[in-house]
Amino acid sequence: MINKGKILAAIVLFSLFQVGCSMKYSFTGASISPDVKTVSVAFFQNLAPIVNPTLSSYFTEELKNRFATQTKLNLVSDFGDLNFSGEIRDYQISPVTIQGNETAAQNRLSISIRVKYVNMKDPEQNFDKTFSRFADYDSRLPFNNLEGELVREIVEKLVEDIFNSSVANW
Repeated sequence: MINKGKILAAIVLFSLFQVGCSMKYSFTGASISPDVKTVSVAFFQNLAPIVNPTLSSYFTEELKNRFATQTKLNLVSDFGDLNFSGEIRDYQISPVTIQGNETAAQNRLSISIRVKYVNMKDPEQNFDKTFSRFADYDSRLPFNNLEGELVREIVEKLVEDIFNSSVANW
């Protein structure tokens, strides 16, 4: 026989749990308030001393794609509930591992992007900071042949970092 008191207690606990959960969660780890409906991503201008001509548009589109594919937010051109803007601050190649003959065995491509994040629904979440990532490669190989893949690898990591900092609260 089912105890009516236990059933009533379970219903009350379930109801309290439902009311208490004010955040919307997804399988991507994002925790976005239910009142946040839109996101806007401004074009990230390239202000680095060395300019990769496709980096600005590629990075901007990848950040948009992350929100389009991993959240239910609507992408808008301006004034989203979540706003991203900024610029590419650095794009550089530097030696990493020096061999005995004082030549570089490995080089490192580094990219730094300044991001200004504004959460219109929860201003305490706002930030303005620089994200940096790098990828190492064999210096004997021509950089021109590797650049595209290195940029993709670094941008993927940068977008992940920015996504996690803004909506996954990591």
